[in-house]
Amino acid sequence: MRLGGRKQTLKVIKEFDAFPKIPENYQQTTASGGSVSLVSFLFIFVLVISEFWYYRATETKFSYEVDTDADSKLQINVDLTIAMKCEDIDADVLDLSGSTMQLGDSIKLEPTFFKLTPEQEMWLTMFRDFHFFYEGYRSLGEMDEFNGDIPTYMPKREESKDAANTKEHDACRVYGSFKVNKVAGNFHITSGKSIHHPRGHAHLSSMVPVESLNFSHRIDMLSFGKRVPGIVHPLDGEMQITEKRRMMYQYYIQVVPTSIKSLNSEEIKTNQYSMTQRIREISHDSGSHGIAGLFFKYDMSSIMVRVKHQHHSMVGFLVRLCGIVGGIFATSGMLHDFIGFLFNMAMCRFGYNKKRTELPADTQVPPDSPSAILSQAKAQENAGRPMGIPNDVTFSPAPSSPVSPSYEQNTKM
Repeated sequence: MRLGGRKQTLKVIKEFDAFPKIPENYQQTTASGGSVSLVSFLFIFVLVISEFWYYRATETKFSYEVDTDADSKLQINVDLTIAMKCEDIDADVLDLSGSTMQLGDSIKLEPTFFKLTPEQEMWLTMFRDFHFFYEGYRSLGEMDEFNGDIPTYMPKREESKDAANTKEHDACRVYGSFKVNKVAGNFHITSGKSIHHPRGHAHLSSMVPVESLNFSHRIDMLSFGKRVPGIVHPLDGEMQITEKRRMMYQYYIQVVPTSIKSLNSEEIKTNQYSMTQRIREISHDSGSHGIAGLFFKYDMSSIMVRVKHQHHSMVGFLVRLCGIVGGIFATSGMLHDFIGFLFNMAMCRFGYNKKRTELPADTQVPPDSPSAILSQAKAQENAGRPMGIPNDVTFSPAPSSPVSPSYEQNTKM
């Protein structure tokens, strides 16, 4: 009973076989089918390799939410050079509430040269090219092969003491980090030292000769929040050269809070920003009023961006592999059948007969195979026997019937 039940179970299971096996004697291989198979295997190999590299790559996902943190401070990092002497300029911060922040030791003014050394010029050119070729989310994690050799900071100037003593510094480097309230504000650098008073502050611009004014500048770095290696901001590498004395450069900056989660689940909170600029010459006679200098007007965005780096899932990788293999095999099979159908139609249309391939003499053909049945039917047809009548069956000739005399007479007449 157990053996019979097992056979019955196997029989039922066989009814659900979606992959019926065809005997090898009934299978026919062709050169065209082999060619299509080779091409299909090549495509499968190339796509599987590309899919594997895609699976190994890092996926970046973005999500957005409302920034509810309004009590924390905003850190500003700056490193720029102005083509003026340090004693002729000063830097201040004024926020939306009207409060003025005294930077003090947070910002340093260092005499330097505005002209770059060959190494510094090479760095600046590469950095500006990087901005040109890559836009969007500026993550060096996605651009390692492009700018892996570009340092984040400009190389320091190296010169001999004799050269430093014989040439006077013609520029001032302004650099440092300071924290401000997380509200809209204005960080500016203008001519003349600043004087703070209860209603704000004022710059003694009139104390600086007009001939000393030159707000040509180069921004090596300007960022908000924690300095994260790998993020390149829009103003990094910006340079403006002018020959006019009273120029006003205004940079309108929209700061976007950003949270970056790395592959090891480490979360870094920083800020990105977008920027637009406006440049105009101050001429009171022409109605263009204002103060010459550099003005960075920043405002906070209410939307926070969350950036998450992660690997692709193994399940998705396996599903895509199955789709590649199965899709190519199915498509190549249909394409091969369609081309064969068109070829046969063309052969019939132009009257060409396809030569039938003969089997070798020593090939054992099963008696119930289609080729054996067709050969037997052909032999019987050539022997004058109806198809399907065994060879051991004989036929006797039918008796001849007498011919009536009347028929013979009618025939003679």
